Amino acid sequence: MTDPQNPADPQQPANVPPPPAYGSAPSAPAYGSAPAYGAAPAYGAPAPDAPVPGKTLGIVAFVLSFFVQLIALILGIVALVQSRKAGVKNGWALAAIIISSVLIVLGIITLIAVFAWIVPAATSEFLRLCSEYGNGVHEIGGTTVTLTGCPS
Repeated sequence: MTDPQNPADPQQPANVPPPPAYGSAPSAPAYGSAPAYGAAPAYGAPAPDAPVPGKTLGIVAFVLSFFVQLIALILGIVALVQSRKAGVKNGWALAAIIISSVLIVLGIITLIAVFAWIVPAATSEFLRLCSEYGNGVHEIGGTTVTLTGCPS
């Protein structure tokens, strides 16, 4: 059968594959003859212009690490996990984790030192008042104080 619009050219163009025979499965396209497009990024790697997952959260964690260390530590860990799953590095999140961890440890050490300084001073003052006044309600320096638990 010939094409009614072009009766002199009974053949199909060279770049169009022939139609499949009736009842046969379509064949796979020829990959060797496909036009070459730009190189695609490696599997699992983000596109060059794509935002880094967790970067914004890492920056927020970094800023918070100087003020609210526990929250910054949690956010920094979340941001680092997001970035690692995407296969990219996140220096902001890592810095937030390090800074908040160090400041938490320094805070705990400071808290222990303050209690170690306050508790003995308060205990010695309590024992001095107990030895001077004994158990009961007393007015000391214009303030009413109730002393209980003094050693006899």
